[in-house]
Amino acid sequence: MCSRLGWYSIECVTNSPTARELADDLLDAIAVEAPVEATLLGIPGHDHELPDLSEAAARRLRERAAKIAERAAASADPDRVTLGVVAQQAEAMITRLDSRKVEFVLADPFDSACGNLLASLPQLTPTGPQAEDDYLARLAAIPEFLTTLAQRHREGIRAGRTPVDRMARNAVTYVERFLGQDAPFPQPLSGDRAERRERLVAERIRPALLGYRDVLATEVVGRGRPDERPGLCWLENGEATYAALARQHTTTDHTPRRLHQIGLDLIAALDREFREVGGRAFGLDTGEQVRARLRTDPALRWRDADEMLATAREAVARATAAAADWFHRTPEAECVVRAVPAAEAPVAAPAYYLPPALDGSRPGLYFTNTHQVETRDRFIAEAVAFHEAVPGHHFQVALAQELTGLPMLRTLAPVTAYLEGWALYTERLADEMGLYSDDVMRLGMLAEDSVRAARLVVDTGLHALGWTREQCVEYLRANTVLSEVEVQSETDRYIECPGQALAYMVGRLEIQRLRALAEAELGTSFDIKDFHAVVLGDGSLPLPVLGEVVREWLNQP
Repeated sequence: MCSRLGWYSIECVTNSPTARELADDLLDAIAVEAPVEATLLGIPGHDHELPDLSEAAARRLRERAAKIAERAAASADPDRVTLGVVAQQAEAMITRLDSRKVEFVLADPFDSACGNLLASLPQLTPTGPQAEDDYLARLAAIPEFLTTLAQRHREGIRAGRTPVDRMARNAVTYVERFLGQDAPFPQPLSGDRAERRERLVAERIRPALLGYRDVLATEVVGRGRPDERPGLCWLENGEATYAALARQHTTTDHTPRRLHQIGLDLIAALDREFREVGGRAFGLDTGEQVRARLRTDPALRWRDADEMLATAREAVARATAAAADWFHRTPEAECVVRAVPAAEAPVAAPAYYLPPALDGSRPGLYFTNTHQVETRDRFIAEAVAFHEAVPGHHFQVALAQELTGLPMLRTLAPVTAYLEGWALYTERLADEMGLYSDDVMRLGMLAEDSVRAARLVVDTGLHALGWTREQCVEYLRANTVLSEVEVQSETDRYIECPGQALAYMVGRLEIQRLRALAEAELGTSFDIKDFHAVVLGDGSLPLPVLGEVVREWLNQP
């Protein structure tokens, strides 16, 4: 008999070869779509490749994903969890390709094709002659990659799928900033490979980047949408595209208007918490007063980058020490805190996480953004560290990588609502764990909550309701405590990554709902370690599949 905790252990379930085959096929398709990210994660077979951004390649990938989805839907394999992941991830790939974002998303370091490539390649750590040769093959492929990308931009403009002009100008600046580096690809290479890299950079890559910059500056800038029309709803079929992206990122059927209302309701509820905690911390009477204090008090900003990095490291260490009381298992991989690379920092998110390599060659990396550090908020440091590192992304991702007996897709699937939902859940969990050092840092938790709730409002406002960029900026200023630099960068992120920002709060709310369900059904038998083991024990899951996993666990004798 399976225990309540181990209902899906290897002893209890025989993985279906058909489900595993479909999962492996889809994982390979995902690696074809994003080969550099595949290498960063340790997925083999594509280490010498860059993405093929051509229309023909997109059609081939779409057909492959559609066939996998059809086979998963028709399968009688008993491994319904794997089949559920396969089905959702195949549909997610179709949605990504159908959105044609490669044509009009230009500047975001994660979502734009050029920005993602230039941010990802320096993170690779090739070890050994073959890995170094593969790395050089990738560098040699950059000119063709940029030529194809420029052609996709032209095709998009001809079809009316134009970027936002502000983002086109930002993309020019991003490429110029990258070109300004002395060593843009800094990895140590053996033998004559370092010399070969320098020749590639000087003779092929820099000219190709200059050519791509010129295409942006002369063919794209000035032909894009104004700040008054930044959302997908201003493009042909844009509302349908956005609704599909919302489904992809949330793994739910919530409509954009429903998500908009959820965000408005959450913002109203958070105001009460700001009054309560802010009253203790500052002696203030209203949520508006508390948020104003957080926005304007210079004592709540950083002195320098060293202070920011030290605070992050202390929070990660404190959370790691407390984890044994809340989790049955903790990851073997270490989580290391680093500053966001300088070339990327001006347009990068305030913080992000890079998973450890599967082969153990690289630890988990928590990047915190020290750009214009004196303008950034100190009071959110602990909440962000718990979200990005421990017990947030690092625990979820690193523990998933250590699972055995599951298809690799189950441990690596980029299910945004699950990944970000878990990380946001841990910000509140950290308060239960006693990890916040004081009420000011606890206000940082509320500040981060307000951002995720506001995202539901502004992302849908931009892309479904026709908001201007300034409407988004004003809403964030009024209802969050983001610094001005972050208000601006977050707004640009929502413009270029439609739907992604919805996933955080939708995922957090579902995990909280499932925990409340478990607490109600199990009563005094409820063990938080068991619940966390179930939520983290099957890899990355779409929210409906996670719900089935939790209900199956609760129904075990």
